[in-house]
Amino acid sequence: MKAKFLVFLLFIGQVLVAQESFSEKLSAAAISLTNQEVTYDPTYFSIDYPNGDIPKDKGVCTDVIIRAYRKLGIDLQKEVHEDMKAHFSAYPNLWGLSSTDKNIDHRRVPNLMKFFSRNGQELTITLKANDYQPGDIVSWNLNSGLMHIGIVVNKKSSDEGRYLIVHNIGTGQVMEDVLFSYKVIGHYRYQPNLN
Repeated sequence: MKAKFLVFLLFIGQVLVAQESFSEKLSAAAISLTNQEVTYDPTYFSIDYPNGDIPKDKGVCTDVIIRAYRKLGIDLQKEVHEDMKAHFSAYPNLWGLSSTDKNIDHRRVPNLMKFFSRNGQELTITLKANDYQPGDIVSWNLNSGLMHIGIVVNKKSSDEGRYLIVHNIGTGQVMEDVLFSYKVIGHYRYQPNLN
C-alpha cells in the first residue's frame, strides 16, 4: 500500500513539474512577443491553413495568444477550427455564420473563450491576484463592451502584488499591469500536452 502511495506521489510530482514547465514556456513565449513591433490591425486577412498567420507586423489581442502558443508548437488556428467544425453549435453565433471560417474563427475572443473552456480548464474568476498564475489566459469585458484577452506572465507588478499581462489593446504587443483594469469575464488554463 505504501509503495503504491509513493508511486502516486511521484506521478503527481511529475505532472506538477510538467505543468510548471509548460506555464513557464508559455510565459516566456508571450514575453518574447513584446520585442516584436506590431501595429494593432483588426483587418480580416485570408491566411494559410494550418499554421496560418496574418502579417507579422500586424495583430490584435487574440494574435498574442495564437503566436505565444505557436512558439510552443501548438496551432490554435487548427485546434479551434477542428473543434468548431465538430461542435459548431457549441460556439457563439455572433457573426451570423453557418459554417467555420479558418481565416478568422481563432482570432475572435468569444471563440477562444469557448475553445479554452471546452478543451482546457475554466478557472474561477476572483479578485485575488494570487489566483492568476503565469501561463493562464484571462479575458475581459472592456468598458466599451468589447472583449479582450491576454496571457499572465511570470513578471510582477512594481508593488509585487500581481503578475503582469502580455496583450495587445491598441499599442502593440506589450507587458502591463492590467489584470484588474477591466472586468474579468474568463480565466483559463490550456496546456494541451497534459490534457
